[in-house]
This record gives sequence, C-alpha cells and structure tokens, in this order.
Amino acid sequence: MKNDQENKTTVASLSPGASTIFVEPEVEDVILKPAEGVRESNIDPMLLSSSKRPNSKEYNVKEGVAEIEIESTEQHDPLYIEFEQGDLRNPINFSRSKKWAITALACFSTLLASSNASTYNLGFDSMMVDLNCTEFQATVGLSLYALGFGIVPLVTASFSEEVGRQPLYYISATGVLLMYIAIALAHNIQTVLIARFIQGAFGSTWATMVGGTIADIWQSYERGLPMSFFAVAAVGGTGFGPIYAGWVEMNPRLQWRWIQWIQMIVTGFYLVLVPLIMKETRSSIILMRIAKRMRKETGNPRYRARIEDERVKLSTLIWVSCTRPIHLLTTEPVVASFSIWIGFIWGVFFCLIESVGSVFRTVHGFNTGQVGTIFVTFVIGSLLGFSTNFFQEHLYRQNYPTRGPEARLYLTCCAAILVPCGMFIYAWSTFTYVPWIALTIGMTVFLYGTFIIYLAVFTYLADCYGPFASSALAGQSLCRNLAATVFPLFTQQMYAKLSYKWANTLFGCIACVLMPIPFILFFNGPRIRSRSKFSRAVMQSLQIDGK
Repeated sequence: MKNDQENKTTVASLSPGASTIFVEPEVEDVILKPAEGVRESNIDPMLLSSSKRPNSKEYNVKEGVAEIEIESTEQHDPLYIEFEQGDLRNPINFSRSKKWAITALACFSTLLASSNASTYNLGFDSMMVDLNCTEFQATVGLSLYALGFGIVPLVTASFSEEVGRQPLYYISATGVLLMYIAIALAHNIQTVLIARFIQGAFGSTWATMVGGTIADIWQSYERGLPMSFFAVAAVGGTGFGPIYAGWVEMNPRLQWRWIQWIQMIVTGFYLVLVPLIMKETRSSIILMRIAKRMRKETGNPRYRARIEDERVKLSTLIWVSCTRPIHLLTTEPVVASFSIWIGFIWGVFFCLIESVGSVFRTVHGFNTGQVGTIFVTFVIGSLLGFSTNFFQEHLYRQNYPTRGPEARLYLTCCAAILVPCGMFIYAWSTFTYVPWIALTIGMTVFLYGTFIIYLAVFTYLADCYGPFASSALAGQSLCRNLAATVFPLFTQQMYAKLSYKWANTLFGCIACVLMPIPFILFFNGPRIRSRSKFSRAVMQSLQIDGK
C-alpha cells in the first residue's frame, strides 16, 4: 500500500489548439484538471477570490520542463491537482483506526478545555486566602475564561485556512500549558485573571477546531457518533476535573496551586501525543503542500491546488469571520432563535458551576471534596444524552428524506421539556429536609437536556447552512459564551436576593418561555428557511446536485 502511495507517473500535457507538448519529469500520483469550471466545493462561496487565476505572464517557467514550441497561452494555464479516488493521503480515506485515534485526541483536547472551566472554581477557598481577594474577584476568572472562548475564535478560526489545523493544535496546547504555569505562580489575583482570559483564548481553538477536524475525516453519514463523543467531552468534561480538584483543595499542602499544576501535567502529556497522533486533516492544505512540492521537484509552475487561487487574503477572512456571525444572528431567524436558546441554557449551565458549592455547603454541609464529587452528575447527564443519541441518529436516517434537516430535532423537542423540569426539581429541592440526592437528580435531568440541545445546535445548523455553517456556529458560540461570561457575575447576588428556590424557579420559567423554539422549527423549519438568503442558497445547491 505504501508503494502505491509513492508511485510516480510521467505526465505529458497537450495544449488544445497547439502542437506544443510539455514532457515533464516524474510527478506525484494525483489527478490533474484544467482551470475551466473548477472550484473548491467545500469553500464558502462568498469567500472565493474574485481575482483572475494566474496566466502565462504570471508564471515564471523554470528548468525541468522541455519546452518545444509555444503557440498558445493555454499551455501555461494552471493544472489543478486533486486526490485520486482512494488516495490514503486524503484525510477522508484515512484508515478507521487512524480516524478514531485523531478523533479521540481531538475530543481529549475539548475535555481539557471544558474541565478547566469548572476545575478552577474548586480552588476558590484557598485562593481567596492566599491572594487576599474576594469571591467575586475569583469568579471573574471563570467569566474571563468564557469570554476568551467567545470572542477570540472569531479572529483565530480563519488561521486554519492559511496554516491548516495541525499547527493550531500545537499552539493551543502550548499556550494553555504556559498559562497554567502563570496562574500557579501568581502572587496576585490580577495575574490570575489575565492568564485565565488568555488561557480561554488558546483553549477556544481546541473547541472550535474539533468539529472541523471531525468533518475533515468522516463522511456526513458517519459523523453522528464522533460528534457525540465531542459533545460528551464539551458538556461532560466540565464534570471530570472537579471530581479530583475538590479533594486536592482540601489537602493543605496542595490546594489551588496544585490544581493548576496537575492540569498542566495532563496538558503536557497531551502535547506529547499531538505529533504522534494528530495529522493534518484539512485536505486543501495537504493538496497545497503537494502542489508546492511538485513545482519544486519539476520546475513546472502550472501545478496548483485550487485553494491557492480561490482563497482570499487572511485579513479578508478575519473580517468576514468577525462580521458574518453577527450578521446571521441579526438576520437569520433559525440562527437567532437557536442562539438565544442555547445562550440562555449555557448561562444557566455556568451558574450551576458557580453555585453548586454554595448550595451543597449551605443546605447539606458538604465539604469541598464532596462538592467536587457532585460534579459527576455532569458526566452522568452527558452519558445519558450520548446513549439516547443513537435513537436520534436512527430517526434522522429514517426521516431525513421527508423532513430534511428538521429530522435532527426529534429528541431536541423532548430536551426542551427536560431542561425546565430539571431546573424546577433543583429549585424545590434546596431545603434541608429534602435528601441531597434530589438536587443531583434535578442537575442530571437538566444536563441530560442540555447535552441533547448542545449536540443538536451543531448538527442542525450544519445541515441548514452548508458552507455557511461555520459562520452560523460561530454566531451561536458567541452568544453562548457571552452568556457564560455574564451569568456567573450575578449568580451569588441573585441567590442572596431571591433565595436558591426562587432564583432557580425563575430560570425554569424562562426555560418554559423558550420551550416552543424547537417545536416551531420542527414543524415550520422548511418554510422559515425558504425565506433565508443563506439557507435558501444551500437548498438550491442541493437541488442542483440532486439533478
């Protein structure tokens, strides 16, 4: 198999309308296509460069090509390279073991990023004493981490277009690791807060790239299970770290600084695995590298990857990635409604992270280690959602021909009911005479529904918006993480004013108001999307492809 991949072939190109022949040295075993009508199919159409493709005057023909006679400028038109069918260099053709190894490591990076959000909170008691800060100041570190998660990807998401995904995994891991060191060695709360924001900025790349990595290596009909693992890492991952962090905090020789050191050690282990497992998965970047190597080896500048001529400048990509998500949030009903819904739920989710300690200490007298163990409910709720997603995938495959993208929303409609139910159980179990297990049941029900909705946001918006999905998902991510930034800042004040019972009841009532969103989209989604400029373009392209 390896020999097949290293095969070389001699190519002779004949220009139409001319007798000129280029006899070229041995080149890579790839498919060559002329420029006419060629376009990168998976690139956002609105990001394609309007500039002309290179012509003969723009090329500098080097040694390595035996030029006999030039009678037509078409001889110098680019030859675009593509993978042959079954080419193992194409990420979509990686072996299943390689795909799962990449998926597992990518999801592990998401787990590290999500666990870091909640693990930080378990060290508040010793941090406040050590750094002489208030609980509110410490809580700002939780919010700043979410803020970095929300706004930085709008800028950094475009870098994968330029350098590929693999280098960003290296950079993200290195940045997160260095910020662990900065926090662990901090002598004041200001250093901690700055480092938390920067850490959220680096960690956000892990979360935003994993979906793209999965899309790179799995066919659309295969992505259900890998995306479920991603969602478990993102939602359930917030429960892994606190399980041990609470007990670390209770040890007077370890406390909050060693929570950071332990996470740094785990991140260092991950950084060692990246070069061993994580390969470049963006096919356009791989083709661009092959084209560059072919030009260097043959001296023939005609070999091009389509992305080289069709992409726009990085500054333009950054501008579009910053502005279009906001445009979609304000003009697309599907994106706006889903973003408001998941934004509210994610805000409550972070309120839960912030408030679990105070609720269980005040109501049931739990110590910090026991409070950390309660976070196992985050894992249980995510695993319940993961298990039932197999049924959702079955319903999707069965009903997609008739219902379209709305076939993604069967269990989401059920989750819309689960979320307020979980909040009401949690709210009305905050009494000393109610067993503590009732609180954990309410949390599990809420997190079960949250997992289903979180996963549906990714799959449904991706189906609805096709090549515009990255902007749609960036819009919901912005809304979600801004809510996660703001909600923890008023959590303790709200509980002090309203009590645990009525504050969480208020959340449950708001969740009831938002409950109709998935039902409206389920029954009226096609009609709503038909009025959308972006979604209509995707629907029309699918109709053309089907003809």
